[in-house]
Amino acid sequence: MALGDAGHADIYRRAHPPVQIPPVNSPVKPAPLATTAESTVFAVLAAASVSHFLNDTIQSLLPAIYPVLKDSYALSFAQVGVITLVFQGTASLLQPVVGLITDKRPMPYSLPIGMGASLVGLLLLAVAHSYLVLLIAAALVGIGSSVFHPEASRISRLASGGRYGFAQSFFQVGGNAGSALGPLLAAAVVVPQGQGSLAWFSLVALAAIAVLWFVGAWYKRNHLMPGRRVTSRKIVPTGLSNTRTVVALTILAVLVFSKYIYMQSITSYYTFYTITTFGVSVQTSQVLLFVFLFAVAAGTFIGGPLGDRFGRKVVIWASILGVLPFTLILPHVGLVGTVILTAIIGAGLASAFPTIVVFAQELLPGKVGMVSGIFFGFAFGISGIGAAALGALADVTSIGFVYNVCAFLPAIGLITVFLPNIERHRA
Repeated sequence: MALGDAGHADIYRRAHPPVQIPPVNSPVKPAPLATTAESTVFAVLAAASVSHFLNDTIQSLLPAIYPVLKDSYALSFAQVGVITLVFQGTASLLQPVVGLITDKRPMPYSLPIGMGASLVGLLLLAVAHSYLVLLIAAALVGIGSSVFHPEASRISRLASGGRYGFAQSFFQVGGNAGSALGPLLAAAVVVPQGQGSLAWFSLVALAAIAVLWFVGAWYKRNHLMPGRRVTSRKIVPTGLSNTRTVVALTILAVLVFSKYIYMQSITSYYTFYTITTFGVSVQTSQVLLFVFLFAVAAGTFIGGPLGDRFGRKVVIWASILGVLPFTLILPHVGLVGTVILTAIIGAGLASAFPTIVVFAQELLPGKVGMVSGIFFGFAFGISGIGAAALGALADVTSIGFVYNVCAFLPAIGLITVFLPNIERHRA
């Protein structure tokens, strides 16, 4: 009995089943792509950290050469503080503006352009022959910082893969390492060779521009071109009312105030304190400042991951209030005790800032650039004001008196108890 064409076709289909082609979204094929994307994102995060290292190496040269400038220009402590105020104040005022603008209109290549301003400021600082020119150079370096920090912080969050605390710490530790290296470079190069030798560090700025060009290209390719967007996680609301959010942001700002006023007392005046109190040389004082700043870098690196693991509120509480006993003892110990205590204090206080920034970003999801700009800008601004105020206080009293007053600042960490538990609200 003939089967006919339909019957033959049915037999053929049973004997030769069709090959199953996995769909486009099958988990089998995308694995190599995911691996590539993950390694690329980590490379961007590393590039942001390296550029932060180079950026803050340049910035840290300014306070590191304060003893040289003070002698060369016969400056008072108040005038030294004003240099910091101009640098930090410029960055403080512009960073929130930059963050707000780039939230609405991203500018991927603003990072290398901002570094160009720092390059010009550094070269001007090398050839400055008057106090006014020093202030202009400090302002240009501040402008470079105002562009760098909010945008680089945003890119670090985008490259975090959801590990926001780790990414923020990884980004910030580059800056802290650069800040720690500055005094060593000043001691090795600027002190023996003079102010003009600062021009050699323009090579650092050029290297930073090259790294930031790569970062900007990745940002444009993966976040601004249609169909190529990469996001770490969707925006998750906190569940807090507007009033509670404002109160929480205010508390975080006050904590930043206590942290950075104390940190500035060390960063700007620790060299003078060790010289006048213990009779060390200028170069030795800068090595001791490096020890403090290295501890700051270490604290920054561990702060974010600890916040991811144990909760941001716990880490902020322990970081700021936990150093209070050490700050109270510091003005009453010898040189060795001073070096040990400043290292503990630096590591403790530094671990708070990446956690504070991520906490603030989570309070206002979707406004990463603005929040980063506000908190980095506020940190810069309060540091500048604090440096000027502490310098004026040191002129009429002494550096030792300044450290006795600042010793009580970490007690402000008690207000951390009023911060909301964001993790609980989201759960």
